[in-house]
Formats: sequence, C-alpha cells, structure tokens
Amino acid sequence: MTRLAVRALLAAVFWPSLFFFWFLGPFVFLLLSTTSSEVCPRLETRVEFLAAANGTIPMLAVQSLVYTIPVLCLVLWEQLLPEPARARQIVTCVKLFAVTVVLGALWAYGSSLMCDGYGQSFFSPMWQWTSYLPMVGIAINVPLYVLTFSLGRTYSTREDVPAAAAAHLDQNMS
Repeated sequence: MTRLAVRALLAAVFWPSLFFFWFLGPFVFLLLSTTSSEVCPRLETRVEFLAAANGTIPMLAVQSLVYTIPVLCLVLWEQLLPEPARARQIVTCVKLFAVTVVLGALWAYGSSLMCDGYGQSFFSPMWQWTSYLPMVGIAINVPLYVLTFSLGRTYSTREDVPAAAAAHLDQNMS
C-alpha cells in the first residue's frame, strides 16, 4: 500500500472516531457506566452496592479503549510521516489523554459509589470530591481536542496539494 492510501485509510478511521467517540460518546457512556437511579434504591447492603459499582469497571475499560482510536491514528500517522515538532505534540496528546482517562474513570467509578438509595453513605466521603472531576476533565479535554483536531487536519491534508491551493479549495467548497 502506498503512503497516501494508508494516510487516507487512517483519516477514514480518525475523523468518524473523533466525532462519534470523543464528541458523542461521553453522553452514551455516561448513561451506561454509572449506577442508575433505578438500581440504587434496590441496593441494601454494602456488598451489593460495591458489586454494582465494580460492574462499571468493564464499561470503563471499553470506553478507554474506544477513546484511544483517534490517538492511535495520530501515532500511526507520525510513524508514516515522522516530524519532530509533531512528535512532541503527539506525546503531549498522549499525556493529556492518559490524564483524562484516569480522571474519567475516577469520576465514573466515584459517582457510582456516592448513591446508596437511602441517603446513607456506604463509603468514605472522600469519594464526594469526584463530583468536581468533570470540571477538571473539561479543562484538560479542551486543549486535547483542539490539539488532536489540528494534528488530524495536518495529517489528513494531502501533501501534493500546496497549502495555498488547499486553502483556496476549502474556500470554494464552502
């Protein structure tokens, strides 16, 4: 396969996964990963509640693997077209992504531990601080999304079309 074909294939995976997984996925996984309000009232013992919270762990693992796809595309693009400046940006993306995965897992798991259905806390009040993690996650995700989007655009732009011509084509298509 030629490099252009591989780049096109990566772009065909990168853009849909970025849109569907990174922008729409959090809403779906939020609904699936936390203990639902219908389940909480039925949990009566600490063991049942912990079992329900631990049931979110496989969903969190799947979520993290799915979210990795755009980052993996960036790493593969870098292998095809190595450039030191972009490599540093990709390393930054990977680090930001790792932090967001950890924060997201702590938040989803912690939020599932906070409800017991009776207003009683089964677990340490320390888990309540996880309610602030979405704000921290947003502060980290915004630069991650911008950096990932800009790198994806750079990698998926054809090299055989000069930058000025590509900008002219973009304006004509709008």
